[in-house]
Amino acid sequence: MKTLMNYLCIIFLLIVSCNIYAAPVNISQQQAVSIAQQVNIGRVLGVKRKGNTYRVKILLKNGEVKITQVDVNSGKVK
Repeated sequence: MKTLMNYLCIIFLLIVSCNIYAAPVNISQQQAVSIAQQVNIGRVLGVKRKGNTYRVKILLKNGEVKITQVDVNSGKVK
């Protein structure tokens, strides 16, 4: 019984450690647009992915065009 508990503990630790080191999940294009619109409020003119970055082009109310770069892996604005 003690050996079984040891095996179960080892299996549990392996499962937990796999989740910690799992590869990051990429954000979708729509998520990138939502993140960019939180930074620059306006009408989205276009979205392009270049490598690990989404480039979201937004037309502001004052007529200015802003390009917001959003990291594909983390969702952070660059």
